[in-house]
Amino acid sequence: MELKACVSEVDLEDIVKKIDMVCFGGEDWWYHNRGHVDMQLMRRFAKYGTTLYVNSIVMQKPTLRKGIGGGKTFTQKLVRKTKSILRGLRKTDAGFWVYSALTLPVHHIACLRPVNNFLLRLQMSIVCSWLKIREPVVWVACPAACEVALGMKKLMLIYQRSDRFEEYPNVDRDIVTRYDRKLKKAADLTVFVNMTLCAKEKTQCRKALYLDHGVDFEMFANAEKFENIPEDIQHINRPIVGFFGGIDSHTLDITFLESLTRILPNMNFVFVGAVSADVTELRRNTKVHFLGPKPYEQIPHYGKCFDVCIMPWRQNRWIQACNPVKLKEYMALGKPVISTPFAELHNYRDVVYVAQTPKDFASAIKKALNEDNPKKAQERRNKVRHVSWDNKAEVVLEELFENGIGKNR
Repeated sequence: MELKACVSEVDLEDIVKKIDMVCFGGEDWWYHNRGHVDMQLMRRFAKYGTTLYVNSIVMQKPTLRKGIGGGKTFTQKLVRKTKSILRGLRKTDAGFWVYSALTLPVHHIACLRPVNNFLLRLQMSIVCSWLKIREPVVWVACPAACEVALGMKKLMLIYQRSDRFEEYPNVDRDIVTRYDRKLKKAADLTVFVNMTLCAKEKTQCRKALYLDHGVDFEMFANAEKFENIPEDIQHINRPIVGFFGGIDSHTLDITFLESLTRILPNMNFVFVGAVSADVTELRRNTKVHFLGPKPYEQIPHYGKCFDVCIMPWRQNRWIQACNPVKLKEYMALGKPVISTPFAELHNYRDVVYVAQTPKDFASAIKKALNEDNPKKAQERRNKVRHVSWDNKAEVVLEELFENGIGKNR
């Protein structure tokens, strides 16, 4: 009998006795949204052994240019990261350990990269020794950890190719591309969250797995059952056109949004998340509200106040390879979703309104508001009801077993 069949017939907890994990995360646990795939999977893997989540390693080149539109300045970023580092090694209520490594933003300087790698390698040796992690599964979601991850003693190497990090603003494209190629070549398993990117790059990998994002379905779907409404959204009149997530110029089309708000002057636009883009023009509009970043657990209670949810993405190579978790979170809320086109929408075209211009987008918002009803809300929820993060973790564990993990457990 094939291994997948065996795994499906019994509880994985009966098979997996102990798997230690070290994850070089793509985000910082202490100040980023905790809905990201690496964080969500580590929550699930933590019950099988000791799991260490290493907060994101800085890849961007340092710049003294002041942030605009509410974005972080270099000093603000430095202070925020320093605070994260000073937290040291801590066990979280998610069940895994978190550590912020002291590294330098010098990946673009060839002669200094070995210094950075030495610092990271030394810290990993000390932390893993203290946690008694001797031969972990190493999961890399941040390409900057490439050299250290490749050099670690490990049971298996998994590379999470969730985004085109080489397209991220202010990084050294060549070195990040080099890290990416090395990781795909060396990894026992490369996990893609975008089907188009997987199809294009799977020949560069030893083994590739397409893993669509999951969703905290119950947390989002049940939010409306609670009467509490966040104080800073209570005074905003309906209808509310909402977005939660980072307001970044490399993902959101700010000019598009400016046009959209002018076309729909009687609607309120609410943005929940950190702002790093130039939104000066949008802030002048009294119908546009930036509420700032909120804890992950509060996001559904803001989302339930939206009448429609939007994803006005820029059309660039980053978005072509994206698969935003918020799409499934919006649908778990039961809300109408209007989006500019991107590849991963192909499975959701029957429940998502797609528009390419501000004028068509505005028309889609009006149509969504007019058509919305409890039956459509239920259809949207049903579309993502069975794509939980627990399910995604099981898919990965099955792949680990196929590659030999657990044979001697």
